[in-house]
Amino acid sequence: MNKIIIDKAGLLTTIQDKGRWGFQQYGISVAGAMDHFAMTLANLLLGNDSNKALLECTYSGPEISFYCDEIISITGADMSPKINGKAVAMWTSLLVKAGDKLQLSGASSGLRSYIAFSRELLVPALMGSKSTFMRARLGGLGGNKLSKGDEIRLGEKEASSQGTYLPPKYIPSYNKDACLRVVMGPQDDYFTKEAISTFLTSSYQISPEADRMGYRLEGPRINHKDQVDIISDGIVFGSIQVPGSGAPIIMMSDRQTTGGYPKIATLITPDLSVLAQMGPGMRVNFKKVSVDEAHNLYKEHINKLAEIKEALDKRHFHLGKTKNYILSLKGKSYKVQVDEIL
Repeated sequence: MNKIIIDKAGLLTTIQDKGRWGFQQYGISVAGAMDHFAMTLANLLLGNDSNKALLECTYSGPEISFYCDEIISITGADMSPKINGKAVAMWTSLLVKAGDKLQLSGASSGLRSYIAFSRELLVPALMGSKSTFMRARLGGLGGNKLSKGDEIRLGEKEASSQGTYLPPKYIPSYNKDACLRVVMGPQDDYFTKEAISTFLTSSYQISPEADRMGYRLEGPRINHKDQVDIISDGIVFGSIQVPGSGAPIIMMSDRQTTGGYPKIATLITPDLSVLAQMGPGMRVNFKKVSVDEAHNLYKEHINKLAEIKEALDKRHFHLGKTKNYILSLKGKSYKVQVDEIL
């Protein structure tokens, strides 16, 4: 049987895709991967659809035994991946043989790693998604994070090639502080001018209350004009709510569908992946951009993904002879096997 078994789960490993869209009016949260950029790249390295379900690993990664030959890729946070005890490269497609064991450890850079598979993860799709939403026990493997002994069946082998790697210029760097770009509103008029200035000129620390639902920030208080509550309205990935405490909360993948606190601003899409790779103790500040600027930055983001996909498609070679090459990434050298073009 084509399958993997989780020998060690890591702190928080779940099955994710891009989420459960189209059901928020029924109170169903979107969920999905926290870092869409790393998730997309993990799939593109294998020639997969960008929304194919994979594993998201937070803080520390799993140990996985393979019971079939498979091609995988690992992106996102550096968790020092190894196959049978030997270090392997990230941001490349890797051959794993039946009987091999993949091992990830603690994150040394970034927070979340993604493990994609050329075969399909055979778990049920609920409302069009395999994403795990633990609060409602939806999706994934029984709606839970993975645990030791869990078995995930894999589909039939799909076309893919080992040795496809992401050009180094596209590999993101993960830092302990970041300037996040925001569009103000939709309820920035609920805050004083001094509060808006405080928000845009201060540095905030990510508090220990940071998870897949939201990141609470610690720093200068943001004061409301008078009303703290609003009539509940929609919440999006990146909405920044400010409750009565004056401490902003950035809503993340497992956010609720509506909220009753004023939203001072909203993160732009490209910077959501930046924040998803940050954890408690790290610092952020905010830069205001216009709606037009946000649209242009989003177009640049989409064009970059299209450019990467085109570059990777040219590297998906099949049926050729295999050669060994030395791949250098961020000062580390790895031996990889690449198929020749016929």
